[in-house]
Amino acid sequence: MFYYVYDPTYILVIIGVLISLVAQIFVSTSYRKYKKVATKSGLQGYEVARRILDSNNLQNVDIVETRGELTDHYDPTRKVIRLSSDIYHGATVASSSVAAHECGHAVQDKEGYFFLRLRAALVPVVNFSSKAGYIAILIGLIFGYLELAWLGIFLELAILLFQLITLPVELNASKRAAEFLKKEALIESKEQIGSKRMLRAAAMTYVASVLATILQIFRLILIVSSRDDN
Repeated sequence: MFYYVYDPTYILVIIGVLISLVAQIFVSTSYRKYKKVATKSGLQGYEVARRILDSNNLQNVDIVETRGELTDHYDPTRKVIRLSSDIYHGATVASSSVAAHECGHAVQDKEGYFFLRLRAALVPVVNFSSKAGYIAILIGLIFGYLELAWLGIFLELAILLFQLITLPVELNASKRAAEFLKKEALIESKEQIGSKRMLRAAAMTYVASVLATILQIFRLILIVSSRDDN
């Protein structure tokens, strides 16, 4: 007969999921709202990005179209900004904002922005820790090797560190985006208000990720600690 054992630490998982879900709904709602608001300049996302890059002497950075929604990103290895179709072709507050944000990352790369370099250096460490950490925790808990479980939790802290470093990278890119759009007069003052709201909503997803990871690590600490007491 199967008996269900209630684990009170699951409440932390639920809270983490809810935080991430609310943040994702917030950014999705903001994006859908402002991708319907056309800019008076009529500039497409590609054109906005090209103007910002050229004004910052980044003619070597290419802009290409990519599939998906909100899959936009800057590739520092290939020096390419990849814009999703709606952003690439759109002439809206959303497309201008996202394009400018990715240009912010390109300028960070050019200037050797400390947190961007640090985040890039941590990528291989995080890739290893994210896999090895949970394997160590699982094996440690199953076979009672609690020292191994604690090592796994320590490895998982690398993910939290990576997310914490990502925060200033993203916030700084959004700040630069707002400055670019204003300085280059790519969107009007009224449109800038909507742009800042959308960029702020996007930033909240990174804050939510940090909070969710903190809750998950705290839950793992509680689980391993309870085994230590037994």
